[in-house]
Amino acid sequence: MFALPDSLGRSEELRLLVLGAHADDAEIGAGGTVLRLLRERPRTRVMWVVATGAGTAREAEARASAGAFLAGAAGADVAVWDFRDGFLPYDAGVKERFESDLAGFAPHVVLTHARDDRHQDHRAMSDLAWNTFRAGATIAEYEIPKWDGDLGRPNSYVRLDGETFGRKVALLMEHFPGQTAKPWFTPDTFRGLARLRGVEAGATFAEGFYCRKMIW
Repeated sequence: MFALPDSLGRSEELRLLVLGAHADDAEIGAGGTVLRLLRERPRTRVMWVVATGAGTAREAEARASAGAFLAGAAGADVAVWDFRDGFLPYDAGVKERFESDLAGFAPHVVLTHARDDRHQDHRAMSDLAWNTFRAGATIAEYEIPKWDGDLGRPNSYVRLDGETFGRKVALLMEHFPGQTAKPWFTPDTFRGLARLRGVEAGATFAEGFYCRKMIW
């Protein structure tokens, strides 16, 4: 699925950068993939970034959730930034944070929002990921079901077994109780999308990604 250096075997360190505009974004879009990757590559080092929510109740949710999803990592750094929800495309400071805080991590793999996502914050994170890491990293864009109706046709999939997918959903419901008031934030929503992507991937469950450049 990912183009990695030929010398990077399962026993070598893998550097993974996970980007989300808001608390719960990365977990919804790629939580199962992260759980599977850490199980199969225990020497993975992760940098996990949430661009908004610092100083609010959502920061505590984001940190607790990231800690649970990254429990199997060889090393993990979690950052919650203080940019305003809904203003990311218009705040030049977020570009500076990418360059100052993230570029030096030199990730092998970047998980970020889909570029065609209709939420302006999500698109901004995707664009900045490509601005910063378009050379030297494999970028996989995840999808999030929501009101906008902007789900597309992924071209890459990560198959998930029932245990891994079940843990993803359980962690989402445990760590984001404030979101459960929203009618779409339910196990059925996450199960439905994962089941459809699983059909497309020849599995029971899967997460879909958009890989705009792949090296075979």
